[in-house]
Amino acid sequence: MLSVSRSGLLTLQSCTYGQFSRSLTTATEKSKYKVLVVGGGSGGLSVAQQIYDRFAASGTPLDVGDVAIADGADYHYYQPGWTLVGSGLRPKTDFRAPLAPLVPKHISYIPENIKSFSPKTSTVTTVTGRDLSYDTLVVATGLQINWDSIKGLSKALGDPNSGVSSIYSYDTCDKVWDDVEGLRSGQAIFTQPAGIIKCAGAPQKIMWMAWDRYRRTKRGEKIKIDFYTGMPTMFSVKKYSDALDALRVERGVGGNFQHNLVAVDSANHRATFKKADGTVVDVDYTLLHVTPPMGPLDLFKGSPIADGAGWVDVDKSTLRHNNPEYGNIFALGDCSSLPTSKTAAAITSQAPVLTENLFSVMETGKVSGAEYDGYTSCPLLTGYGELMLAEFKYGLEPKESFSNLFNQAKSHRLFYHLKKARPVTCSVLEPDGK
Repeated sequence: MLSVSRSGLLTLQSCTYGQFSRSLTTATEKSKYKVLVVGGGSGGLSVAQQIYDRFAASGTPLDVGDVAIADGADYHYYQPGWTLVGSGLRPKTDFRAPLAPLVPKHISYIPENIKSFSPKTSTVTTVTGRDLSYDTLVVATGLQINWDSIKGLSKALGDPNSGVSSIYSYDTCDKVWDDVEGLRSGQAIFTQPAGIIKCAGAPQKIMWMAWDRYRRTKRGEKIKIDFYTGMPTMFSVKKYSDALDALRVERGVGGNFQHNLVAVDSANHRATFKKADGTVVDVDYTLLHVTPPMGPLDLFKGSPIADGAGWVDVDKSTLRHNNPEYGNIFALGDCSSLPTSKTAAAITSQAPVLTENLFSVMETGKVSGAEYDGYTSCPLLTGYGELMLAEFKYGLEPKESFSNLFNQAKSHRLFYHLKKARPVTCSVLEPDGK
């Protein structure tokens, strides 16, 4: 599978689930943990194991069950794979697996969601009212997708004849391929909202794959493609943005910047966009791929561990909470306030730094010298057999793994196969977190 090491180098790893079986009967009933990880996504699974391993490596191993993961989800999803589903390359079942078997047996598993945080007493409360206490807390809950913030979108997504789809949901990612493959002529619109989203390159990845599919099947001249984005440019990093905009012009794709989708009229196949000056424009579509607005979980609204915007407020280098009173709290991934692009690759660089600092705080009361530089990566599919690998860090500065071999502002087949060759699993990480 595709992962990124601490240095940012892409590697391939294999992964199976069978040997990590766990039944729900092994879910823990303890109420106090050395380390409590909230969230069983890629970040939570990875960091829980890395923390356990770090203590073992130091000669002061934790007991079985001292580290816990709390998450009420039934399934774990490998969300970067949904672009491949929408491109007709993989079935969506490849990217989903039951969560419980992914939690190693030496990690306590709490199959409940958390409803509130009480950092002054080092406790959290689950949705069933169960109080859990911790020595150290790691928050890795992800973010939420605000489907209902676009009028008519939820209804359109549920209508098989609406022409509206999205790769941002397991339930709808296969509809993307149905709509793309079924279109013979007309207007295809792909959207991206302003603001923070998961993998900011994904909205145009699926657009480029559709463009290439139409070209390869001799439909390109009959289908007009337009990109409507709430952002002022194609991408946040200028090097890649300039290359992507040149590609857009070369391929005849329309670019409509600072246009936010605000409503969908699926009965009339019409999309409404709000421009930067506050005016609105209606656009007819035949196919509409929507990237919905996203934001912090409602769970964090008014929470003492969140900043004013609702993200878990941590230091951008150490991943430790910014409030000295909450120095036993850490966060990583999409739920955190880290000012970098929210991707799976970012998590693989954040987890080792968090682990080292958490270990140091628990052992000495102070963080170590480990620092996260904001590394993140966006593997931008630009067609079948080609991919532009955008890698950058804080300040939107490129931090590339292959710059001595390739111009990473150009698409390459090697990068494409690293993305596509991922085996039939759904965790971004090995089940043992490595």
